[in-house]
Amino acid sequence: MANTTFNGAVRSENGFKKVTKSSTGAFTDNSTYSTNASVGGTLSSAGATSLATTAQMTVGTGISAVANAIVKHSVVTTGNIIETTIVLDLTGLNSGGANGDIIGKADTANSHYGQITAAVNGTILSGYCQCLETPAGGEPDIDIFSANESTGVEEALVTGLTETKLLDTGADWTGVLASKGFTTVPPADDFIYLAASGGATNATYTAGKFLLKFYGFAA
Repeated sequence: MANTTFNGAVRSENGFKKVTKSSTGAFTDNSTYSTNASVGGTLSSAGATSLATTAQMTVGTGISAVANAIVKHSVVTTGNIIETTIVLDLTGLNSGGANGDIIGKADTANSHYGQITAAVNGTILSGYCQCLETPAGGEPDIDIFSANESTGVEEALVTGLTETKLLDTGADWTGVLASKGFTTVPPADDFIYLAASGGATNATYTAGKFLLKFYGFAA
């Protein structure tokens, strides 16, 4: 059959298939395009490629209420590994005046960075935190926690929640400090928090960017 050129959309109620035909006349499906696409062989892409995920995480309102405190999530499955990435900017958020105070908008509840669930993120196996820009203004010694509750308030102690300490940094973060692996992983359905440690400077951040990475799998 000759090639055919269409002007306008090509529509099918039952999807599309790219097939090969054997010398005996038998057809083999190579690629299918319907609700989910399956590509046979090697997939190549020219130019930028976007991997949109349908299962996004949601940052708490105690963080999103500050316009400069940018938080972005990515959850991508490759093979049977589920990789969750959270990139964040602390600018405009507050660190409390005591060791263990939750970081967020001043005196505001729901100061978390999203919920880890088995349905979205898989069963978490490991992870790490990396400083991308040295924190300034607020407390630079920052620990990572998860907690059952989403309602944690800035400047309240994270230990007032049903919490798990994922990382005790034990030092001020700097832009050249090597990434630190989590010493434990968040239980299913926990919310992610950052908490001031060390000197617990009570001030507003003017800088500070971080990357949090979690590796999970579908149990």
